[in-house]
Amino acid sequence: MSKDAIYAAPRTALFLPASNPRAIEKARTLPADMIILDLEDAVKPEDKEAARAAAQEAAGTFGDRPVAIRVNGEDSEHWAADLKAAKRSGCTHVVIPKVEKPETLVSAGWRCAKPMLAMIETAAGVMNAGGIASVSSSGWGTKLAGLIVGPNDLAASLKLPPAAGRAQMQTALQLIVLAARGREIWALDGVYNKLDDAEGLARECQEGRLLGFDGKTLIHPGQIDIARTAFDPSEAELAEARDLIAAATGGAERYRDRMIEDMHVAQAHALLVRAGQA
Repeated sequence: MSKDAIYAAPRTALFLPASNPRAIEKARTLPADMIILDLEDAVKPEDKEAARAAAQEAAGTFGDRPVAIRVNGEDSEHWAADLKAAKRSGCTHVVIPKVEKPETLVSAGWRCAKPMLAMIETAAGVMNAGGIASVSSSGWGTKLAGLIVGPNDLAASLKLPPAAGRAQMQTALQLIVLAARGREIWALDGVYNKLDDAEGLARECQEGRLLGFDGKTLIHPGQIDIARTAFDPSEAELAEARDLIAAATGGAERYRDRMIEDMHVAQAHALLVRAGQA
């Protein structure tokens, strides 16, 4: 794909360690909307260089779907080399971890020269999310495609006790969505750690969609179908969207039991586009 290709926000974005060739091979057959080749948390220190080379080689081998490389953080000795490899690779995006200020993205953008996804993983990152998101509309030669929640590090940064859950991070999650929506960039929800809890994953995906997230980052192939179903419009939603568009005649008017206007028609159309039905 062209470096200027426009991609729809992914419903499912699967992290996999770039140091694992079997995982990379399997990922080519998986229906995830986006693949994220990880050089950071999923890779042991002694495997970093090999993982970087593997990611650079593999990034352009997933067809037309977007592929990202998550680099090591700005304070890592691998930062510059990772960004250089990402620039040379066929990846479509670069994931920058633990972003707390816009300047980090400016620095990364000049090095990798590709659209970026900023991970918000700390209290400082949440508080500065609006400024971080503004990089997408700056004149700095840097393009930010979206924000990703990093829930595990965020919980630690907020000093939440082990028993805490999503409810205790609601304000932070909403601030991240608000920052993304304010700049019309993607908002991707964070990973779900319990691999054998399908019901819990489905609940968290539904909650994420209700909060306004476009999709969810995942850590196991078994999570893909559940997340995709949750972030896809339901048949009832699609039928309602089609009926609303057909009934609308312009301006404010009564539709069934409520008032609608052009904004609601635009929302209905966007829902159909998201589902590939417009």
